[in-house]
Amino acid sequence: MKRKLSVLCLILTLLSAAFLYSGTTNADTPAVNNAEQSFQLAENAMFYLRVLKSDGTASSTGTGIILSPGGTAATAYHVVKGAQRMEGVMADGTVISPIKVTKSDEVKDLAVLELPSPAAMKIKGNAYAYLKIRKEAVEHGEAVFALGYPLKNTSIITEGIVNTPAAEINGRSRILTSAQVASGMSGGPLLDAHGQLAGVISGSLRTMNNIHLIVNNDDLRSLLPAALK
Repeated sequence: MKRKLSVLCLILTLLSAAFLYSGTTNADTPAVNNAEQSFQLAENAMFYLRVLKSDGTASSTGTGIILSPGGTAATAYHVVKGAQRMEGVMADGTVISPIKVTKSDEVKDLAVLELPSPAAMKIKGNAYAYLKIRKEAVEHGEAVFALGYPLKNTSIITEGIVNTPAAEINGRSRILTSAQVASGMSGGPLLDAHGQLAGVISGSLRTMNNIHLIVNNDDLRSLLPAALK
């Protein structure tokens, strides 16, 4: 009888350990998102970016990415080059202004932006939605999503893969992706399948059809405040 009880206790212990191990593994495994889920994660953490002339009309447009609840954001440098006045339009139509460039690098094609405080803009919860910056480099063949605003009131998402995580283009290392990019998406996010920011959209590669350029996160971190690196 005692032997049977010992065996039963051992089985229960092993089953409990297996259950706990399984639970921990599932909890630690990041969710894999499809295009619909990726768009839902990103739509409130990006905005239509307008560089304004003195008469209030737009001299250039692009997309911005929010990187912190306080309003640190990023875009492509070529979108805001020479900008004196900028405003953003959120997915719900909220106009964010003024927007300031706090740091930029023309060679990297990156600019860090400061949005008005979420309280001043009456953002729900006094915090902007934002994207988490991926720490690891992307890999060949990895599924990715490109997002941005080719039109003022129209954000889109495209799906593709990482063609290469590091190609030397004009002296800079760039991610190449088959996720389609249209004019106006510059400065927008490239998301991985776990909803993390994998890079910033820069443009297209003229020598290869349907291959597009992405600024990697190492270049982005080099311009960000220490708290976001």
